[in-house]
Amino acid sequence: MSRAELLNHLHNRLDDARYAHCLRVEETARQLATRFGADVDRAGLAGLLHDYAKQIPNATYRETIVRNGFDQDLLAYNRGIWHGLVGTWFIQQEVGITDKLVLQAIERHTTGDPDMSVLDQIIFVADFIEPARDLPIEAKARDAAATDLDEATRIELENTLVYLIEKRWVVYPKTLLTYNAFVTTRA
Repeated sequence: MSRAELLNHLHNRLDDARYAHCLRVEETARQLATRFGADVDRAGLAGLLHDYAKQIPNATYRETIVRNGFDQDLLAYNRGIWHGLVGTWFIQQEVGITDKLVLQAIERHTTGDPDMSVLDQIIFVADFIEPARDLPIEAKARDAAATDLDEATRIELENTLVYLIEKRWVVYPKTLLTYNAFVTTRA
């Protein structure tokens, strides 16, 4: 599939603001991949497509989870979790992407994973620090990402947990496991 066709698929799925965000994450992911020695093209592709399924209706997600062998516990969550974990199904079906490393990075960008690869971390962080994000915590993570991908990942994980706790929302178990893994083994 050509880049133009890929961009067309993406833009047909997303509103203009989300589409522009994906383009910024793609560029940020490419920069991080260059900095940390990862595959720049894979990082760019995963960054570009990370939110491909972000605006799919909740009912479609629920139906996809039920009919396609996903863990039924996912039904207790929402699009914030689904667009990574289930979103890769749509990417495979509609766009034809089969690269396991790209799909894994997209899948893990919403929840993290205790065993995140460098590519996984790049997409996780790039989504958080892309240039249009301007909160102080995002700037702190951006500064950390200049030299330390693990630290940038920890900052994002801490922010995610604080946000969810302040909202009194359920924390996806893998996100907590990811935080624990990054604090205990990488600190």
